[in-house]
Amino acid sequence: MVSTSILVGTSSISCPNIGLETSKASAAIVNIKTKYQTTANLNLRQGAGATYKTLLTIPKGKVITATQKNGNWYKVTYSGITGWVNGTYLNEYYTYTTQSTAYYFTNKTTKLYPTPDTKKAAVYTVVANNGFSSTQKVVNSIGQTWFRVSYNGKTLYVNSTDVTKSTATTFAQTEYKAIKMAGLYQSFGNASKVLAQIPVGTVVTSSKRVGNWYYVTFNGKSGYVYISNFTKVTNTYITQNTAYYLTNKTTKLYPTPDTKNASVYTVVANNGFISTQKVVNSIGQTWLRVSYNEKTLYLNSADVTKSALTTFEQTKYKAINIAGLYQSFGNSYKVLAHIPIGTVVSSSKRIGNWYNVTFNGITGYVYISNFTKVNEIKYETTSTAYYFTKAVTNLYATPDATKPVVTTVNGDNGFASTQKATDLVGKIWYRINYNGQNLYVKSEDVTANSFTTFTTTNYKALNATYLYESFGDASKQLIQIPKDTVIPISKKIGNWYSVSYNGVNGYVRAGDFGKSDVVTITNITDTTYVTTSELNLRQTYDASSSLLTVIPVNMVLIATDKTSNNWYKVSYNGKTGYVSGTYIKQVKTGDPMTSRDSYQFIDLRTQSPVTASQINTYIANNVKSGVKSILTGQGQLFIDAGNKYGVNALYLAAHAIHESGFGTSQISLGKNNLFGFGSYDSTPYIASYKFMSVQENVEYIARSIKSTYLNPSNWKYKGAYLGFSTKDMSNVRIDGASEGMNFYYATDPNWGKLIAQHMQKILPFDKAYYDKAQPNTTIPGSPTTPVGSDVFPANIQAVAKGNIDLYTAKGDTTKVKSITAGTTFLLLEKTNNYWFKLSINGNVFWTNSIKLNVYSQTLSVKNLGRVTTDGLNVRSTATTIENNVIGTLNLNNYVSIVTNTDGTLTMDSSKKWYKIKLANGSFGWVSSSYVKQELK
Repeated sequence: MVSTSILVGTSSISCPNIGLETSKASAAIVNIKTKYQTTANLNLRQGAGATYKTLLTIPKGKVITATQKNGNWYKVTYSGITGWVNGTYLNEYYTYTTQSTAYYFTNKTTKLYPTPDTKKAAVYTVVANNGFSSTQKVVNSIGQTWFRVSYNGKTLYVNSTDVTKSTATTFAQTEYKAIKMAGLYQSFGNASKVLAQIPVGTVVTSSKRVGNWYYVTFNGKSGYVYISNFTKVTNTYITQNTAYYLTNKTTKLYPTPDTKNASVYTVVANNGFISTQKVVNSIGQTWLRVSYNEKTLYLNSADVTKSALTTFEQTKYKAINIAGLYQSFGNSYKVLAHIPIGTVVSSSKRIGNWYNVTFNGITGYVYISNFTKVNEIKYETTSTAYYFTKAVTNLYATPDATKPVVTTVNGDNGFASTQKATDLVGKIWYRINYNGQNLYVKSEDVTANSFTTFTTTNYKALNATYLYESFGDASKQLIQIPKDTVIPISKKIGNWYSVSYNGVNGYVRAGDFGKSDVVTITNITDTTYVTTSELNLRQTYDASSSLLTVIPVNMVLIATDKTSNNWYKVSYNGKTGYVSGTYIKQVKTGDPMTSRDSYQFIDLRTQSPVTASQINTYIANNVKSGVKSILTGQGQLFIDAGNKYGVNALYLAAHAIHESGFGTSQISLGKNNLFGFGSYDSTPYIASYKFMSVQENVEYIARSIKSTYLNPSNWKYKGAYLGFSTKDMSNVRIDGASEGMNFYYATDPNWGKLIAQHMQKILPFDKAYYDKAQPNTTIPGSPTTPVGSDVFPANIQAVAKGNIDLYTAKGDTTKVKSITAGTTFLLLEKTNNYWFKLSINGNVFWTNSIKLNVYSQTLSVKNLGRVTTDGLNVRSTATTIENNVIGTLNLNNYVSIVTNTDGTLTMDSSKKWYKIKLANGSFGWVSSSYVKQELK
């Protein structure tokens, strides 16, 4: 931004032409070269005096250059004509230019002045190698360039010839040691305040410098030190206990703990090394010293994973492949022998997956994947545990399923066990006692359980039942309990209560009893819930009531009633009962629940019988009169794209209608983007793709949807239909209760349902047709990103919020440099593939570091506006008075809002108008109600 200022001269006058000159100049002529600005309409005369002929009149405010001075008369040239003007009506002309923050160092002893010239005495003098930052350049009337700087809290100026430009540079965190007593300065130069003295030998770290001044922190104070007082800290060698490492990829071994010298060896992944020394090199990398082929070498710690030497009980292993016996734990070592298939070896020590074994008197390491464990039945005493049979279950005399079955018991019979056995094939068994006999049951046939106690509660027998000796109907029946008998109960295991009845202790089936306490039932508005685990549907609102069925996890249910003891009445698979509220949570879902006979669940790869006329009529009936829509009359585009890529044309049309508001949305009108493709909630308009035409957009989406969401081989595929999603009340998706395109495509759980409703209104659903329709399973290649970009107006100012990597050209993979938080730059352009063009200090770069879904972590834009209405008037003043309209802006036009010197936006006193700079360089005012700030 350029501004001007008049520093010397008299005040301006309002007379149209100057005719007050009364005498000729008589002083000696002096050669000069100075710029001036006229303060009034000024006569250019043939000579240095008012009596000379007037050649022409120079308008007020024009900048001219004087080459000679004669008294108070100046020789100038204007519009190709040279003559003399009276100096009374001239002011010296200075040019002030705002620039991105730049850094300068004095190249000699230098004076600082209060103005960008030497007319006033210098305020300070500083020695060479003192640094200043500047955001303003001044060219004074005699052509000298000065920089505005801040020193000792004052705004001053330094001549550009007295300084040398430098840069602020960031680099990897590096340690430096003081070699002499060093000052820590407030800024980058010894003319600034000394914050502290850093003693000899002190180690500090730095990752940023300006010239030879490095930014460090010492004793909690941050400032700059002169690097000549320091030396870089080099490698640090650390002795460690013997440690074991395995390469996690193909790895190079080097003669030194860095990559300065060529590698000596390369070994593949899963080769092991022993190390007793760790090295941290000068750039902070950690390396490990190892021995290989009798050489001392180094490898990068990032290329290995730490392991351990593990000992265990002697175990036998049988070779299932011909296996190498290696000198150490890795196949890059010498092969000592080959172990034939079927050979059994023993091991009690391993490092990672390499086991130490002896074969034919030779000891080395084998890779365990070439072996299988030789099993024996192992018995282990355990604390008392309880198990219930899942279904009809076989009991055996020994833990061996090849032996005869001793007896069989029904499901839900419980047993106590104090021994666990592992059979020859690694299966787990439990020893139990049944009818006085020790038997074994497979662990896979039972479920672990335990006793629980609760507050003593009265339960009533729902029918005549029995008291059993143990917790299962395979145990002895002790006594019959009549219906309606009330028994106090406080202990339970599985589905069995521990009770005492008529002085006899035993167990009753929980399903035969219900609480005798009063429970109230409240009708609730139909509310959707999802099961958080497999859940029992019971006949009544009690965990002991009869089990009707088991409802799977992630099943969406509709609850109609709730009990005072937190049970909910639901229906599932034709059965109605109660579920515990502990294992369900309220959700919002697009699942229609009742039926799937609708467009929401048709295969979107089938052809639709819809016509272009039906699509066009529906759009026309829903676009208000006078409202612009880019969908008007475009029905055939969806028919053609659907046929071309094998996608249902009715769906394509409904999808476009839903996302674009019948083609009237700002994104669709500004970018021919009917589907909001590429958009993010944080910045929907700028993020979205820009298409050359509506046809290009429809064909791109048809091809993209077919190759991703409707492609069973793609990670986005969750079913070739619209579907729905289910979310909890914190808006977190429940994956097991979500399906179809809605799973990934949209955050709205009802997105699929809403598009299906548009389809229904265009052409009513025909179940018979879609039952017979065959899907087109041809998968096209993914479409390339369409050519398109958002080009921003001049002087769009941005500030980096984080690191941004810079490249010479769009699509480059070699980074030129990075800028850090606080760096200012100009934003020029954003492309469809999310590359941004920007300018820093007049140099143009490209970056793909700006992620628009979280753009505020990377940048903040000060003054980019976008017009939100069509035909927005640009006015010469911040008011709606007549005859002040100087231009018109269209919907979605980008505008550059003028900023104040403090970076805020320029507005009128009412804060209802923005001052903007137009493409032709002129300025105007627009209503802020119709301009949206982007990327702020």
